[in-house]
Amino acid sequence: MTIVEAARGVTGGVDTHLDVHVAAALDPLGVLLGSRSFATTPAGYQSLLAWLESFGSVTKVGVEGTGSYGAGLARFLRRSHIEVIEVDRPNRAERRRSGKSDPLDAVEAARAALGGRATSISKSKDGAVEAIRVLVVAKRSARGARIKALTQMRHLVITAPDQLRCRFTGVTIGALVSEGARLRPSRTGDEVMAAYKASLSSLAHRIQELDDEIAELDVRIETLLMETAPELLSLFGVGPDTAAALSISAGDNPERLHSEAAWAHLCGVAPIPASSGKSAGRYRLDRGGDRQANAALWRIVIVRIAHDPRTTAYFERKVKERRTKRDVIRLLKRYVARETYHYLPRG
Repeated sequence: MTIVEAARGVTGGVDTHLDVHVAAALDPLGVLLGSRSFATTPAGYQSLLAWLESFGSVTKVGVEGTGSYGAGLARFLRRSHIEVIEVDRPNRAERRRSGKSDPLDAVEAARAALGGRATSISKSKDGAVEAIRVLVVAKRSARGARIKALTQMRHLVITAPDQLRCRFTGVTIGALVSEGARLRPSRTGDEVMAAYKASLSSLAHRIQELDDEIAELDVRIETLLMETAPELLSLFGVGPDTAAALSISAGDNPERLHSEAAWAHLCGVAPIPASSGKSAGRYRLDRGGDRQANAALWRIVIVRIAHDPRTTAYFERKVKERRTKRDVIRLLKRYVARETYHYLPRG
């Protein structure tokens, strides 16, 4: 539905879904030009852009869910040289006043991009870092399945017949898996014993297969990291897992991060001003940001506190100055964020 005549400097907004995207167009003054639904197909993306351009020159498009349902549309718009703004969440106050619908959410996405409430350039998701992210998803899944299988093996050992329980109690994980894989259920006439052996053997073989899968994924991830961020990997305390987490947080287009302060804010390690009234100069911990990147910085700091003499000396000095260990770790995380910013993959 068209509300007013075409105007130059069109800002778009898109509420993304699995099968249909709902788009809205605003003029430079924020007046609604129209809204329409489009299929989530290449042809639908082309129709959506053509519809926006029918109102004038498209300056930027605010898209919800650029990391999920909107990923395909965001890639298409970037290839068409349209600036894509990542819209995290709807304006809750506006939603309470105006209600909830897909066209209204699309309008809010456009207004967030037009008014500057949403300013983050979305990740391009079209290079080696995106490939790393996809491989990391599979690796985390394999790790979770491996942990679950190991836990089940431990629980079965606790309740197993004495012969098995004594054999496996207190052994290392490696011994538990290797010995479990050697069990032969057919060599016993006891049904319960045979069932325990079959179950333990099945879980052990599953863990071995997952170990091989994780090792293969590690090789792929490390190869991509060496091609895209070798300097990041060379930093003290930075291993493949932490380098992958930091690279994924930055994306294939880290130039969207205009400063190391923006990178620190994205990682959730930038102090947030909390002054009010007579309480001046106060700051609080940032609970937002990318938690995977934040956890990666934490792991780097812990490794350096344990093994890097300079970091260890700094940590001990600050603790003697009556700073809490948590505060010192926060300070070190901010320092590491500043350091890693200069070694992010640059395409």
